[in-house]
Amino acid sequence: MQEFPLKSKLDPAVYGPAESAITADLLEEQMRRVMTVEEAISQKRLFMLDFHDLFLPYVHKIRSLKHTTMYGSRTIFFLTDDGTLRLLASERTRPASPSQPQWRQVFTPSTDTTKSWLWRMAKAHVRAHDAGHHELITHWLRTHCAVEPYIIAANRQLSEMHPIYQLLHPHFRYTMRINALARSRLISAAGIIELSFSPQKYSMELSSVAYDKLWRFDTEALPADLVRRGMAEEDPTAEHGLRLAIEDYPFANDGLLIWDAIKTWVQAYVARFYPDADSVAGDEELQAFWTEVRTKGHGDKKDAPWWPKLDSPESLAHTLTTIVWVAAAHHAAVNFGQYDFGGYFPNRPSIARTVMPVEEPVDGAAMERFLDNPDQALRECFPSQVQATVVMAVLDVLSTHSTDEEYLGGEQTRPWNSDAAVQAAYAGFTARLKEIEGVIDGRNKDRKLKNRCGAGILPYQLMKPFSDAGVTGMGIPNSTSI
Repeated sequence: MQEFPLKSKLDPAVYGPAESAITADLLEEQMRRVMTVEEAISQKRLFMLDFHDLFLPYVHKIRSLKHTTMYGSRTIFFLTDDGTLRLLASERTRPASPSQPQWRQVFTPSTDTTKSWLWRMAKAHVRAHDAGHHELITHWLRTHCAVEPYIIAANRQLSEMHPIYQLLHPHFRYTMRINALARSRLISAAGIIELSFSPQKYSMELSSVAYDKLWRFDTEALPADLVRRGMAEEDPTAEHGLRLAIEDYPFANDGLLIWDAIKTWVQAYVARFYPDADSVAGDEELQAFWTEVRTKGHGDKKDAPWWPKLDSPESLAHTLTTIVWVAAAHHAAVNFGQYDFGGYFPNRPSIARTVMPVEEPVDGAAMERFLDNPDQALRECFPSQVQATVVMAVLDVLSTHSTDEEYLGGEQTRPWNSDAAVQAAYAGFTARLKEIEGVIDGRNKDRKLKNRCGAGILPYQLMKPFSDAGVTGMGIPNSTSI
């Protein structure tokens, strides 16, 4: 969080008052009065899971469907002195409609029994929001969907013998096939996603809106992504040139090791074939490839000022590093741990089927049922048995590696030519990945790192390059595939 009070950017004339119901006094009470909200923000101690403005325009649309519901939501966390995040509060908002005013309420941890059960149900709702956002945006949109324009443009504009085609080709393996299967079974009308996740038939529309509002190539690079989300600040004196907002942030800590390894390899490869800016600008195939990515693959964003220009070895290397990162490591991080974290559906329900029983106007019968049997009310909010079973099966498939998978830095994708400089750079890349494997193993055994080591904590293994066990099953695949 970088500002307070929280305020929606949506039109209040349409959606109701923009100001959040989360007050400074409420947050300070939950922080046990150890500091003010202003102090917590200045010290980067408050973090937010924000599904408010993206989801709020879809609340009434989704609620018109059977056996599902939706809210706009904000959930606030406090960074404790031991480096872990503690939940403070979670807000639910139903926008105004022609027949009802806006409704919103903040839920907090409580020792009061009724409020404690409401808190459990509120958490189930936000976990369902997070599950849908993860599958539709973080996973599908930012990896599977976003990689397609690179693949199509490369095959249309680069010859198979072109050095950049040869560099990128391993990172495009099977992606078009798995995307075609997803369109026919997973994200299709009445497919598994629409049947089992809260947005239901609005899933792809929501993903498209998120693309329009949020996706831009220059923030898909890991360092830029961390900075954009407020999880890091640029600092030339810090490792990787970034100072993390949370020191023990496994995705960032391990991911930056992989990012730097990919960048070093790609820079060496580019330097071998492109000694200066003129050699990059004068490569007609390369320029045609990038023009097609921008103007055809992203026609609605083609004139955006943030697109990098391929006008130097440095800009080319950064662009290619971003593509490789997204296709390989980013996809591995958001895909292969899905079953371990979401296979037990109460930990990560894919859908919330009932509204909060205290929503105004309060349904007296629903409130009575909740008070009489809150456990039953919570189970009715969770996915149905059929939905939970289907999602568990799908997450198991998504989290499983192909028997003929090719991995980052592996022998199967050693560069095609016998150029000594290229071969030496790739060997260095492979050796660095093996070193990173050891670093990650050490971190996962470090008791001081409480976000990856301790009772009930899964060790973070999604970035282990060559692992044959653990969450990923086996290393980081070269491409967005399963």
